[in-house]
Amino acid sequence: MAEDVAEGSAAHPSPFTFPQSAADIPIRMTGGWVYIMSNRPNGTLYVGVTHDLIRRVAQHRCDAFSGFTSTYGLHRLAYFERHEEIALAIQREKRIKTWNRAWKVRLIQATNPAWDDLFPGLVD
Repeated sequence: MAEDVAEGSAAHPSPFTFPQSAADIPIRMTGGWVYIMSNRPNGTLYVGVTHDLIRRVAQHRCDAFSGFTSTYGLHRLAYFERHEEIALAIQREKRIKTWNRAWKVRLIQATNPAWDDLFPGLVD
């Protein structure tokens, strides 16, 4: 599955799109989103899927539900990708969850090398 990290290359057209800025994110977030939360750079990781990225990340950030993300303080949105169909997002999330940690870290670092919290850019 190492080839999955390079799906966006010319040899492997990407089935998803990476918004370049908040302006590229539709007001009505249709489809689905795969995202990775962390507590710090190179920290604990959580891979999730949702149809409403802003709402779901806000829930993680305020520990709205008890569970893995609240236990480990995973409040930093380190990575996200949009899919046209929620079924495709769910399929992608399941695939990423099978990856080893190094592949997930490479996926984050490919678009967010500083491990910045991407959430503020979504709500600005």
